[in-house]
This record gives sequence, C-alpha cells and structure tokens, in this order.
Amino acid sequence: MAETLVASGRSTKGRTKVKTGCVTCRIRKVKCDEKKPSCQKCTSTGRNCDGYESPFRLHVHNNQLTNNTNNVCARGIKLRAGLQTMRSTPNALSPEGINLLCRYFSTKTIFNVPLDCNEEAKQVLQASLTDTPVRHAVMSLKALREELESSGDKNPASVGRRTPSCDYGLQQYSVALAGLASKLSSSSSSELKTALLCCQVFISIEQVRGNFAAMALHIVRGLGIMREFRPRPSFTITNELLPAYRSQLPFLDVFIVKLFAAPCKFAEAAEAADGKAKMPVGSSTSSPQQVIECRDHRRIAPNMRTKLVHIASSTLEFLANVSQVESAEAALPLLTEKASLLDSLDSWLRDLELVQMSSLDRESISVSFLRFFYLILRIVLLGALEAPSPNLYAKLQTENSGLQEVADDITEKVRLYKLTAG
Repeated sequence: MAETLVASGRSTKGRTKVKTGCVTCRIRKVKCDEKKPSCQKCTSTGRNCDGYESPFRLHVHNNQLTNNTNNVCARGIKLRAGLQTMRSTPNALSPEGINLLCRYFSTKTIFNVPLDCNEEAKQVLQASLTDTPVRHAVMSLKALREELESSGDKNPASVGRRTPSCDYGLQQYSVALAGLASKLSSSSSSELKTALLCCQVFISIEQVRGNFAAMALHIVRGLGIMREFRPRPSFTITNELLPAYRSQLPFLDVFIVKLFAAPCKFAEAAEAADGKAKMPVGSSTSSPQQVIECRDHRRIAPNMRTKLVHIASSTLEFLANVSQVESAEAALPLLTEKASLLDSLDSWLRDLELVQMSSLDRESISVSFLRFFYLILRIVLLGALEAPSPNLYAKLQTENSGLQEVADDITEKVRLYKLTAG
C-alpha cells in the first residue's frame, strides 16, 4: 500500500496542469489542438468535444455577489429596469440613445470629456435589439453608470456600500457573461461579433467599477480574439498577404484606442507647503475656481499626452489603411509605417522616463494611464499585419504582462484617490 501511494504521489506530482484547450481535453489532462468549433483530438477518437470556456470572466471579491439581489427591493428594480428597457428598445437607435451609450462608454464623460465612439455605440445598440448577451451587458452598464453618477462619482461597491441598483448591474453583467460563454463554443461570425461587442461593454463596465485590472484582462482577451480570427488582412510567414478571415467583425482595437485617447479625468493635487494635499482635480467637492487653482499647482507632463494622442491618431489611420489593403505590394509600405509608429512609441517612453526622473513626486494616476495607453498602442501595432509566430506571441505575452501590472497599479491608485477625495 505504501509503495502504491508513493508511486501515485510521484505520478501526480510529475503531471503538467492543462490550462488551455477544450473542456473535454482539460478534464482528460491531455494537450488539445484547439481546433474550432470541435477539436480533432476529441472527434478523431469518437469523443464529444464540449467546446471552450469563455475568455471573459466576472471579477468580483467573494462578498460582492450575495443573495440579497433576490430581496423585494432588488426584484422591484429588476422589474422596472426590465420593463423600461423593453419599452425603450424600439427607440434605442435614436440619436439620444446613441449619444447616451457613447457617454456611458467612459467615466471621463462625467467631466464633459468628449468621446468619439458614436459609431461603436450605434453598432452595440443595433446588436442589443436581437442579441441577448449584448442586451444584458448594456443593461448592466446603464445600471452601474447611473448608480455611479447618483453617488457622486463614488463606486458604491468600492466604498463599502451596496445598493439594489449596483446588485442589479452586477447580476446583468453575470447573465451577459454566462450567455456569451454558451455562444462562443461555435466560433461562428455572429458569435464572434457578439463576443467583441460584449467585450467593448465589459471594458466600460469595469471602468465604472474602478476595476482596471479586470478591464485589462478583457482588453487582452478581446484583442486576442481579433488576432485569432483576423478581421483585417495580414502576412503569412512566407510574406504572402492573406485577406481578412472574418471581415465583418467589430474593430475592438479601434474602440479601445478611442476610449483611451480621451483626456484622463484624474489629476491629483500637489502637496502644499504644510505637507497637506490640495483639492484634487475632478473631485466631486471641488469648485471651478479650486480646480483652476489646483491646475496651476500641478501640471503633469503636459506635452507627453499630446504626443501620445498624436501617435494614437496615426495608429487609427494606419489600421484603416490595413483594412483596405489588397496586395502584398501595397502592404509593404504599411510595414514601414508600422515600424515608424513603434519607434515613435519607444521615443515617447524614453521622454516620459526623463520627465519622471526629473520629478520628485510619485507617479500620478494620469501618468500611469499614459503608460497604460502606450502599452495598448504597442500591443495593437505589434499584432497588425503580422504573421503568427512564436516570436510574436512572446512579444505580446511580455506586453500583456506589462499592461496587467500597470492596470493593477492604477486600480490601487484610483482606490486611494477616491478615499482621499471622498
């Protein structure tokens, strides 16, 4: 018996945990070929392939989803919100509805920051008329955003308060994720479109919740879906140009670039002579005069953001040109443009590091968001026109890890910022 236990322990210890692949292969602990909709590892042996888990998850603390969503008050809000959504659905594509969703895409718009995402908002609302996961995602964003605004730009969950509206928003978020998981098993064009449109809304939901770490996960996974199913032309390893594989998919990368090109609403106050922090810019309790005075005291790398937004604008033009390219000859100049944009990003980062080295202050939230935006642009550009290769995957893995680290840092900084401002 002892020998059997020892042998068993050795065998278990030596096994490699299977983290990717279809559900069936993961249960069997064998390497999956990850073919879709069904892997050949299963079908060739007569097994049923149970599909793939959704790359999108609801990220909450253990105490954030509780049974109190079933109380009378929550049920009343669910019913009213559901009926309101049903009544408003026929008018969802009105200019007012489109402008409202565009505004809800980013918390920056609370401070009247313009956001150029009307086309993306229209596309999401159009899908929400017939696509259940998208509809639930929009309902979640609407509930959480309205709760955020009514609470004075303080996320109730982040400050220890729970409201029925917040619970309802999280419940709708969970329903959207569950519905999306069942759709992604087939990987048809319609299901992939649903996934990318939902991903847009999930990114906005996590921004409202102040969970930038979870937002970064959605960004990474959404961009991964784009690269896998190629909505734009790309080169092969032998330098042949492949046409777009799924040309009708939403351009999630364009949405993300637009989202972060908008000015950051966070600008912390500099320390006064007595060591006490002045009123933070963007605080819900600061007057216009206080904001002006605070801005005079603290200017955060004023030219750095302008330069990065200029690179972002050029990146959007580059992506638009990639979408239209039809031959390898026409695509070659775009590779040169891509290299130039990546060089510009590297130069921008060097300049930022010099600015930060000359400052005695800790890195502000605004600068951290600039770093986050810089990494997004790098990830988007690295995957454009590029043939899949181990080298590309290694580069993207490094950038994705860096993005997650910055996102974790931002989440903590924003939490402390809100505590200070509150």
